[in-house]
Amino acid sequence: MYEILHGLLSDKKGGKIFTLFGLWHFIYVFLALAVIFAVLFFTGKKERAAKEKAAKALGSAAFFLYIADLFLMPIAYGEIDIEKLPFHICTAMCVMCFLSERVPALKKMRMHFILLGFISNLVYLIYPAGVMWHAVHPLCYRVVQTLLFHGVMTAYGFLSILFSADQLTLKTWYKDLLTTVLMTVWALFGNFLYNGSADGYDHFFNWFFVVRDPFNALNANLAPYVMPYVNVALFFAVQMLILGVFTALRSIKNKKTANGLK
Repeated sequence: MYEILHGLLSDKKGGKIFTLFGLWHFIYVFLALAVIFAVLFFTGKKERAAKEKAAKALGSAAFFLYIADLFLMPIAYGEIDIEKLPFHICTAMCVMCFLSERVPALKKMRMHFILLGFISNLVYLIYPAGVMWHAVHPLCYRVVQTLLFHGVMTAYGFLSILFSADQLTLKTWYKDLLTTVLMTVWALFGNFLYNGSADGYDHFFNWFFVVRDPFNALNANLAPYVMPYVNVALFFAVQMLILGVFTALRSIKNKKTANGLK
């Protein structure tokens, strides 16, 4: 059984490979969009509770994909890829979103986890560098699992934000900043814990890109001191942009409603 599963899940190299903005990349993006439109279509006339339940189901599906991957990686690759530990923003926010649905102490932070998770997973879905580097077939397990996970997380984040837009406000900006800062600290901890050399092996990870510039624009010695601040600034700016848009739209809607009542 192991040999059969390994043959199905292992990397397929040679021939057609997954490429940035290639046909298969667009297919995976289209699938994420299709999920969003399908949920919107089937929940269009339903109550808000039903819409939120559908969005939450996607969050649970993403968490299932992540946990299942931890069990399937030893079959596919012969080991558990340490980089898949939840120190990257996408996987970390998946775990936190799942927990915030179920742990009362975290529920107040739910939308902040969702917003940050949506931004990070959308960025990866648009620029899936992790799977491109491996130069494998578009339908091998590594590509399918990674793109499906980020696609489902993107759909979950978008729909959750859309269905709970009234909870997005600039008044709680400090919670979004706190979420981003804590994510950065968590990634720094992961990199500190796992990076190093032992028994002739060198281990170097770059969770949340806090110890190395992914575009190699910064000097390698300078990057660890600069990238944590760059990440916080960039993600927080995008968070504020999204919150600003929703706040403005809500203000316009309220004004129209008030004028209609006069």
